[in-house]
Amino acid sequence: MNKKAKPYPRFHDEAEERQFWESHNSSDYVDWSRAERVRMPNLRPSTKSISLRLPVMLLERIKIAANKRDVPYQSLIRPGWPRRRMEAERWGSPQLPHSG
Repeated sequence: MNKKAKPYPRFHDEAEERQFWESHNSSDYVDWSRAERVRMPNLRPSTKSISLRLPVMLLERIKIAANKRDVPYQSLIRPGWPRRRMEAERWGSPQLPHSG
């Protein structure tokens, strides 16, 4: 069953477009049967540098753990715990998944 897709409006900014798509079904505006899967192997998520204050003892423990693994201590902080924590909260898990 192919129906003609509606033309979507022109948007003044990203916020207006976001609001539109939050309240409209994309299947009315896009013929998803003609969509093609795309691969972007070199696409990397954006990152932002931040300053983070940690208790000295915690930072020392992180550095020791990193040294045992022969990796920079920042590698244990980024993106390990924050990502696991956010995924656990998203899925309502009472326990954090173990890192391997």
